[in-house]
Amino acid sequence: MRWKQFFTPVKSFDALEAGKYLKEMPPAGITVLDVRQPNEYQAGHIPGAKLIPLPDLGNRLNEIDSSKPTLVYCAIGGRSRVAAQMLAGKGFADVINLSGGFKAWTHEAAYGDLDDGLELFGGDESIEHVLAVAYSLEVGLEDFYQQMTSKVIQPDAKTLFEKLAGIEEKHQQRVYDIYAGLATAPVSIEVFAGEVVTEATEGGLTTEDYMARFQPDLTSPADIIGLAMSIEAQALDLYLKTAERSEAPESRQALMQIADEERAHLNSLGKVMEKI
Repeated sequence: MRWKQFFTPVKSFDALEAGKYLKEMPPAGITVLDVRQPNEYQAGHIPGAKLIPLPDLGNRLNEIDSSKPTLVYCAIGGRSRVAAQMLAGKGFADVINLSGGFKAWTHEAAYGDLDDGLELFGGDESIEHVLAVAYSLEVGLEDFYQQMTSKVIQPDAKTLFEKLAGIEEKHQQRVYDIYAGLATAPVSIEVFAGEVVTEATEGGLTTEDYMARFQPDLTSPADIIGLAMSIEAQALDLYLKTAERSEAPESRQALMQIADEERAHLNSLGKVMEKI
């Protein structure tokens, strides 16, 4: 064993630095590596994180692109430092340890098993099908916000949900535009919208799933924005995981493009949260 690999210097970012760094990086340009155990990942993880528990890392290095920057994290920073030093010792050029780990992470998080939501995407489907599923998820989230609009009484909360529903309508158009630019014989948006029907919102969960999981106070603008950010984080997580597993380059590229849109939406919601 090359013991010196565990003493290879690596740089560290705190949660604030890491969050800013991820916002500035395109999703396809970085690997976020979670070296905790599956049950820890299920309880909460950085959207799009690749799970390789530390005990398995030495045998699974071939699953990580050494040419990309790699941000490594664990629960509090100990395991990730070992993992980061291992990667640096194996020739990974740009490795960053998240100091404080997920416990210190104050940005958006996703929840659930590694495979949650992936049943919506098989991995080998056509680009048209991938985008139709993405479109139907956006429709599902718009419907969710519309349902919330009818449930809340406070005028400010109602206005906020209406605004969020309008944003999702724009996302639907954006997904269709990506489809229209890639398809050899694009169909109308009405036909495209009817290709896939699912009860799931973005992230592969239903309205009831989200309400049960996050239990928001629907009279609180902060809770409403927090709920929206949680849902968008689930969506980002799903698109990134699906892109990684996609066998078709066109589908992978489109999913990464949608993931980039979701990250931009998350950043916008974060700015709204700061003003509340």
